[in-house]
Amino acid sequence: MAPAASTSPLSRLLLSLPKPNTRPPLCAQAPSADSGAGASTKNVVLRRREAAAAVLSAALLSRVLPAAAAADECALEATPSGLAFCDRVVGTGAEAVKGQLIKAHYRGMLEDGTVFDSSYGRGRPLTIMVGVGEVIKGWDLCLAGGEGIPPMRVGGKRSLRLPPELAYGEKGAGCRGWEPTSCVIPPNSTLLFDVEYVGRASS
Repeated sequence: MAPAASTSPLSRLLLSLPKPNTRPPLCAQAPSADSGAGASTKNVVLRRREAAAAVLSAALLSRVLPAAAAADECALEATPSGLAFCDRVVGTGAEAVKGQLIKAHYRGMLEDGTVFDSSYGRGRPLTIMVGVGEVIKGWDLCLAGGEGIPPMRVGGKRSLRLPPELAYGEKGAGCRGWEPTSCVIPPNSTLLFDVEYVGRASS
């Protein structure tokens, strides 16, 4: 089946215009020939005005909507390690320290946007010892800092793009067989993460 064609704001507005009523009211009297011609001309003018208003509204929306979407985007800053990050929210609490037991929420995605894991979905943050190799290297760098990346502070929210060598590399993860297609995270995958540093965990 062919994919459905996408519609622009303009086409959506035009499609949503009310359709002219082709049936006269039951109590309406039959108009004369002259009055019918006048009414028809008037209706055409009104419909043209409605269409012109829709075109103008769509033109304004086409300028406003992309600007709003761009404002929500977070420009990733590349580092020598290959990790790229962007602080959506800079925390105001204490910095994460190597060897510390901490709590963090996260959402992990493949490059196509497929979510492969999320602590938000489970309703509780992940508890890890940061900076000691307990998690993938990209996560240690993200939380505890290093190689040009500042450590996160409590309350901070950071977006990441991890190259395979800072994630699961050639092996991938969650594989159920020899075929790469059996893996939740295929081999040599670049991964995207949204990470929220909740704070220290009690030992």
